[in-house]
Amino acid sequence: MNDAFLDAQRSLDRLLARDHALVGAAGRTLALVHPSRTERSAVLFHGLSASPMQFVQIARGLHERGYNVVVPRLPRHGHADRMSEALSTLRAEDLKAAARESVEIAGGLGHRVTVAGFSLGGLMTSWIAQTHEVERAVPIAPFLGIAFVPSRLRVVLTGAALRMPNVFNWWNPLEREKQMPEHGYPRYASHALAQAMVLSQEVYEAAGRHPPRARSILMVTNAHEAAVNNRAARKLVERWRAKKPGAIDTYEFADLPVSHDIIEPLHRPEIVEKVYPILLELLDR
Repeated sequence: MNDAFLDAQRSLDRLLARDHALVGAAGRTLALVHPSRTERSAVLFHGLSASPMQFVQIARGLHERGYNVVVPRLPRHGHADRMSEALSTLRAEDLKAAARESVEIAGGLGHRVTVAGFSLGGLMTSWIAQTHEVERAVPIAPFLGIAFVPSRLRVVLTGAALRMPNVFNWWNPLEREKQMPEHGYPRYASHALAQAMVLSQEVYEAAGRHPPRARSILMVTNAHEAAVNNRAARKLVERWRAKKPGAIDTYEFADLPVSHDIIEPLHRPEIVEKVYPILLELLDR
């Protein structure tokens, strides 16, 4: 058996063992691995306050196509207590370390690595695209800024949010703790959001200095995005294209309703029915 595959399996075992007693059964790292190293492997990063279950159908679809697939539980996520305050201590460095580790594992599981992620996971995918030599990177509605907030205010607002005490806000103030899905948190931490902005600024600045290291990048957006800043995504694409012409592509879902979550099957199933078949083909292209 291939030494790289065995090393990756041992690293994956350590990653799986990191799902401690506070992590719920539905919040744990998901790994769908064939008996040997495959031609292609994939890492899928879920969104802020969500869990690996957000990507379970996509993971199964890629596995059926021959991929070895890892969907890591992001730091401070997946606790059985949905009202957990673990997100208040999330840091940009934690996200980078998790992304780096997952991609290293995927490199041993497959000869060619595809990385994709949604929202916060899309930001992590963008960071990987900029800093790591992977075959393909697919940020999906990446959190590179807040919708309707000008990018020039990103640094000022981030600093202000980190100086203020952390605040937990409901994703849906009407449904509060009753909102679905149950494998995610119904609240987000203001400091976690600000730390994501720190990483976003880092990616944006790095893209202005150096070409992305991913062999190919596909930026996926929703034309009727409700939460993240599509303008920031377009500006990042422009910087990437200026440094690495011919390697950057885009795809925009033009006929979806106004929404940010186009991935979670338990949140907007009518959207997922349209998105998943296309997304699988884009990832496997």
